[in-house]
Amino acid sequence: MQGSNGPGRRGAWGVVVIVLLLGIHLVRDGTAEYRAGGPPQPLAAAAPGRAAAVTPAKAPAPLPASRPERLRVPAARIDAPVTSVGLDAEGWIDTPPAYERNLVGWYTGAVTPGEQGTAVLVGHVDTPEGRAVFFGLGALAHGRRIEIARADGRTAVFSVYGVETVPQQGFPAARIYRNSGLPELRLITCGGEFSEGRGYDGNVVVSARLVAVS
Repeated sequence: MQGSNGPGRRGAWGVVVIVLLLGIHLVRDGTAEYRAGGPPQPLAAAAPGRAAAVTPAKAPAPLPASRPERLRVPAARIDAPVTSVGLDAEGWIDTPPAYERNLVGWYTGAVTPGEQGTAVLVGHVDTPEGRAVFFGLGALAHGRRIEIARADGRTAVFSVYGVETVPQQGFPAARIYRNSGLPELRLITCGGEFSEGRGYDGNVVVSARLVAVS
């Protein structure tokens, strides 16, 4: 379901409609890692709240478009290259190949990280071989630093203001992917309860906003 916007259009409604599929698609990619203890799940205290509406002091101006090349999240021990992902033949948003345990996908239908709007990066929480790049995403806390090296040589630095698990059924796309008027970022992976045959029943979503450029 691409609608009239098409997969490459960056209109806010087009992004919301298409990324609604993202929550469902990522659930289908979960594996049995949950049985071995599973990835850390977000604490209720880390969910987005009043902080989400606060404009950071001296926030940098939005950046022009530039493709992301590398993601670093020191607190979650993430240091991974970024590839572009779009829609597959069935209209789903692609994820990086399952065998790529340390690769992040940037959804090209949204803005690039640092632009005004909401950029979207996706990654696997686990694979049949074990933990993957976003395994520790749910353990992030407010204020943790996210760095994205861009093709233009700049690094967009984001600060986490929310970490939550959202259900696959009734995925709240309008809230999660809304355009706040600021440069924002969402990191998304599988989360919630795991069951054989169905996989994970939700997604872990990290919300962050641009706080610096280096």
